[in-house]
This record gives sequence, structure tokens and C-alpha cells, in this order.
Amino acid sequence: MSKSKVSIFILLGTRPEVIKMAPVIHALKKEPWLDLKVISTAQHRELLDQMLKIFDVEVDEDFNIMKQNQALPELTANLVLRVSSFLKERRPDLVLAQGDTTTVMATALSCYYEKVSFGHVEAGLRSEDLYNPFPEEFNRIVADRLAELNFAPTEKAKTNLLKEGIPEERVFVTGNTVIDALLTAIKKEVPLTNGIESFLNRGYKMLLVTLHRRESFGEPLREVLSALKEIVVRHRDLIILYPVHPNPNVREEAYRILKDTERVILTDPLDYLTFVSAMKKSYLILTDSGGLQEEAPALGKPVLVARDKTERPEIIEHGLGKLVGRGKEKIIDEVSKLLEDKDYYKSMAKGYSPYGDGKASERIVDIIKKWWMRKT
Repeated sequence: MSKSKVSIFILLGTRPEVIKMAPVIHALKKEPWLDLKVISTAQHRELLDQMLKIFDVEVDEDFNIMKQNQALPELTANLVLRVSSFLKERRPDLVLAQGDTTTVMATALSCYYEKVSFGHVEAGLRSEDLYNPFPEEFNRIVADRLAELNFAPTEKAKTNLLKEGIPEERVFVTGNTVIDALLTAIKKEVPLTNGIESFLNRGYKMLLVTLHRRESFGEPLREVLSALKEIVVRHRDLIILYPVHPNPNVREEAYRILKDTERVILTDPLDYLTFVSAMKKSYLILTDSGGLQEEAPALGKPVLVARDKTERPEIIEHGLGKLVGRGKEKIIDEVSKLLEDKDYYKSMAKGYSPYGDGKASERIVDIIKKWWMRKT
């Protein structure tokens, strides 16, 4: 190699990015042939900091971009300006980012502007609708198109990239790094608070809920929350655990509709180890999250997706989950069916994930090493 060490930057902006990149960061840090720097944009300040601590990830630079209720144009502009300036000054050999946040899209765009090689972890996910999820579908299309290295989690994701004309030599199927993180986390037993363990010990079933997407804000979110309120009244042996996202558009509605509802436990966001424990102890999961669609099947938990479309069709194709949208009656019907019909429940609680074997990070490191050797 012409250089003694390859310089790699990893940019992180949100909680899921830390979860999914922590295994990659720790795998890269073991390698003597590279110099790694971790940069936080702090697109989500509090939740990101929590995850950095849990996964023992040290940040070398912090851009502190987050502002309360920041509009997308302002966030995007601030990120591109800050990241581009940073890359222009430091000139790394490779920049990595994961997923479909505005941090990822702005990082890819900044790398393009500064002619710095970019690698996209979790490439090739598609819902085929630019506004669903919004703005994530657009973000990942941009990131994939600009990436020199696309790390696709599944063969289907690879097919998506090839259909869009991305050269096959830029696409690598690795599995999803979230399974790497999950398989480490499930080894640690963390008790749940707020009286949850007492309910579970008395035979109650738990519905775990997460809701945070922009396209859910307003009436769609109110529909889902109203469904939850009715579900817990109908099913007296059920508790609902809902760690509420701090975004005011979510938090204010959740507490207005569900506060003081019997057997509905609203909490602040849980740290990852506690959240994994909640997944393990839940009976089923209702979410609009992307990551949970990957994690829940691995734990044998049926997942109902409160969205109209998903960029993770594997869970639907394998019968591990179901799209239920955000309509009140549909959600009530599907949750009730899983609670009441044991055969239906067993048909979804299969206990495997189509998203990987826990070795995605190792594959990514190996691919980067081979890429660098070819370049030099």
C-alpha cells in the first residue's frame, strides 16, 4: 500500500445509526491498517448520546447540529455546509454512513462535492414511494447513487440497486449490522421498571409500541393512539409499553390521548439494552420503525407495521410481520387476532430473521480492506 494507513471517517446522527454502526466501529478499530475517526452530527442529541454510552463508542468530533423543531431544509443546509467544510479540511480516504437519515444523505452529497469516497451501510432498501417514508426514501436513493461501496443487507436490496443501474462491482451483500448488535445485546438481562415485571409475572401479555415517523404526525398518529386506547380496554390481560419519542409532534399527542389510561405505560425512550429486554419480554410489537422490523423476527415476535408501505418486504414475504397502516379499526383487528388466535400467532412468531447472521460487520471490514488494496 502506498500509504501506511487508510483514513476512514464514520458519521453518526441518530440513535439507530449508533446501534447499527457500533459493531462496524468496533470491528474496524481492531484493524492495524487503518486510522478511524467517529464524527457525531448530533441530528438527534439526547438519544444519540445515550446510545454512544451504551455501545462504548467514543466520538472524535461533534458538530452539534440539533435545534428544536428544526425544519428539513434548515437541517439539510446546516449538515451539508458543516460536513463539506470538514471533509475539505481533513481529506479522509473513505467516509461511511448508515441508513436513510438526513445526516446520511448530506454526508453522501458532501462526499460527492469534495470528491471523497463514500460507503453506504444498509444500501438498497426501497419502498418505491418518495413520500413514504418521508424523507427517508429520497435520502437512501441519493446515498446509494453516490456511494462507491454499497453494503446491501439482503439479496433483494442488491437487486434494487442493480435495477437502478448501480454497477455490480459497487454492491456487496453483507447482512444487516443490526443483527450483529442484537446478538450481543440479548446476552445481557436487564429488568424492566414501572411495575412491568409485576404484570408479566402475573401472566399479562405485553404489547410494545414505537411511533415516530414524520408521515405519522397529526391525524394518522391520533388514529393509532386511539386504537391503542381501545385495545387495552378490550383485552384485560394486556399491558402496553410505549417509550415515547421526544419529538413534540409525537410526545404531546401520546400524553394527551394515553396519559392515565389503565395498563398503558408511557416512558421516555429506553436505552438499547433495556429496549432489547422489552422486545424479548413482549408478546407482540406495533411499530413504524425500520430497525424493529429487522430485530423483532429474530426474537420470535410478530411485528405489526403501522405504515402503508415498507422498504423491508422480507418480513412480509416470510410471514414474520404484517403491514397494518395507521387506521384505527385495522390495528385493533390485527392486534386482537394475534392476542386471541394462537395458531395465527404461531404462524408469525417463527424465531428467525432474514436480515443476517451476526457477521455483517466482519464482511464490511473485509470488503473495505480489499477495496483499499485495489485502489493503492
